[in-house]
Amino acid sequence: MKSFVGLVAEGKVDVTSLITHRFAIEDAPASYELIANKSGEPFLGVLITYPPGEGTVDLAPTAHRVDLKAVVTPSTESSGNPPSTVSVGLLGAGDFAKSTLLPAMKKTESITLEGVCTGTGLSARYAGGSFGFRYCTTDEGDILGDPNINTVAIATRHHLHARQVIAALKAGKQIYCEKPLCVREEELEEIVRVHAEHGNPGLWLGFNRRFSGMARELKKFLSPVSGPLVMSYRINAGSVGLDHWIQDTDLGGGRIIGEVCHFVDFLAFLSGALPSGVRAIGMPNGGVYNDDNVTLSIDFSDGSVGTIIYAANGDTSMAKERVEVFGGGCSAVLDDFRRLDTARGGRTKSLRSRFNQDKGHQAQWEAFRDMVVRGVAPAIAFEEL
Repeated sequence: MKSFVGLVAEGKVDVTSLITHRFAIEDAPASYELIANKSGEPFLGVLITYPPGEGTVDLAPTAHRVDLKAVVTPSTESSGNPPSTVSVGLLGAGDFAKSTLLPAMKKTESITLEGVCTGTGLSARYAGGSFGFRYCTTDEGDILGDPNINTVAIATRHHLHARQVIAALKAGKQIYCEKPLCVREEELEEIVRVHAEHGNPGLWLGFNRRFSGMARELKKFLSPVSGPLVMSYRINAGSVGLDHWIQDTDLGGGRIIGEVCHFVDFLAFLSGALPSGVRAIGMPNGGVYNDDNVTLSIDFSDGSVGTIIYAANGDTSMAKERVEVFGGGCSAVLDDFRRLDTARGGRTKSLRSRFNQDKGHQAQWEAFRDMVVRGVAPAIAFEEL
């Protein structure tokens, strides 16, 4: 888009012959009547024009921050007591952040949106204005150094997570990071070291599935089971092009590191134990896949065993996720977070949600809020992350 606009500005691309109509903003309804073909008048390019200087935002590199609200919230610097709100500075505002993460934040009480930082001024301005942030910026230093922000939410591409988590730890912020925590083992070692050096600020990963309503019902059903579990998690993930950024080892770390961590966490949640060993079998790629058709067999410290089947070569018209659990004379099947079937002592029970699929995003932010504002212990211990 930047390159195209540059060509237009230089006169190398001439679009004037495409413009058949111009309407002042106050006459905008007439433009919609035209393109709705109510008048029958032929048209091609229809422009709505604005008075000079109105509706424009200068977010050049030399002026990387734009204030969107005049009201400034009081500082949340530590006074020995928990803050009254989760004041969020967001790094990254891609599709997932805009479609899932930010709506969940907006619905959660005691969360305020302070600043949003993205790589370009246009996306920062759009996200900031759409979701009610106090300011937008292209410099993450504005977020990390803002005393009004007590929580940094990280929703950037995977290769940036480790550096931004470390910077937020050093800045003394609470941290919400979308999975994965990092993409390389040496990054993990550095995060562990910095976390130990800088006290214990809240560090949270976006393992939302364990917070879903049906996941909690499944956990409750399994609570009387004292022995180890046999668990199976099948993911009909569908294919992702080899040119997608998540397939890039340096940017995304691949789909196994980038997404399968979700399902490892879920099995650890169900068993209440940490993984102690893993074996993996991958399918040949054939020039089509990128080591993203795999079967993982995981041992857990309590004797439980789990299998994760991650398939990129299926038909996505079938439900994406299915979990089966067996142990202590009990059986359970969780189908795509829409249906839960349980059986114990010959008695079966079903829980269904025909229209809404709850993967726990909202409940996760409520739990995060409770950690920051009410001092509740993190729902996922650092060792599990």
